[in-house]
Amino acid sequence: MNNVLDLTIAIPVKNEEKNLLGCIEAIGDDFAKQILIIDSGSTDATINIAKSNGVDVVDFKWDGKFPKKRNWFLRNYNLTTKWVLFLDADEYLTEDFKNELRLKINTDIVGFWLNYTIYFMGKKLKGGYPLNKLALFQVGAGEYERIDEDKWSKLDMEIHEHPILNGEIGYIKSKIDHRDFRGVSHYMDKHNEYASWEAYRYIKTINDEAAKAKWTWKQKIKYKLMRSSLIGPIYFIGSFVFYGGWKDGATGFAFAILKMSYFTQIYCKIKELSNNEE
Repeated sequence: MNNVLDLTIAIPVKNEEKNLLGCIEAIGDDFAKQILIIDSGSTDATINIAKSNGVDVVDFKWDGKFPKKRNWFLRNYNLTTKWVLFLDADEYLTEDFKNELRLKINTDIVGFWLNYTIYFMGKKLKGGYPLNKLALFQVGAGEYERIDEDKWSKLDMEIHEHPILNGEIGYIKSKIDHRDFRGVSHYMDKHNEYASWEAYRYIKTINDEAAKAKWTWKQKIKYKLMRSSLIGPIYFIGSFVFYGGWKDGATGFAFAILKMSYFTQIYCKIKELSNNEE
């Protein structure tokens, strides 16, 4: 028990019965002081899986506006640990990650960028754009960027918003496994929702200088490309050619094509919204 970190692992969920048990088991019993789920009205076995494995349940109901799930949790839940890690139900902690975090967490750093492997159609991808998120930080160091949306979508959780922290940010090299067992149809449905949200966000914030000042360098590049119909092909070339998606053969090609389609969707939805406003 001496190795248990002063850490709360918060898992935002809705109908995650296919992923949650594996996520909980990968965390283990001797890693974090607290594990909980933030549930948005699951109707499957999600809550039963959590409770039967000693995981606390926090209920969340979204009104379609700010704050969404993670910021609501940070503002309303009485966190008693020094650190909080937001972990999706399809993300599985590896032993390498846990060991590296134990070595690095007791520092003056206020947050960590985390790295993830990506599994697609049951295969661990060797190439493609790397996936990383700022999902682990000290309680009170900051919160996710504020976006005052008004029921743009059904996405009740921060998906593409980034935490804005006060202090030095570190980096964990060891990867967390990102594995979703809900299939390609679910993947495509969710990315259609993500594309709608991205288009609305672009239209609402592109002329907001205060909001733009808080963007990361990756966000700045992405939003600069969003007005171009070439954003999809540019993503494909970068992911499949320069970042080694070709190493994964047909699976890597299909993954890059779906991502290209996603960014093309965003472009088309931005154009549609712009035309409607005009």
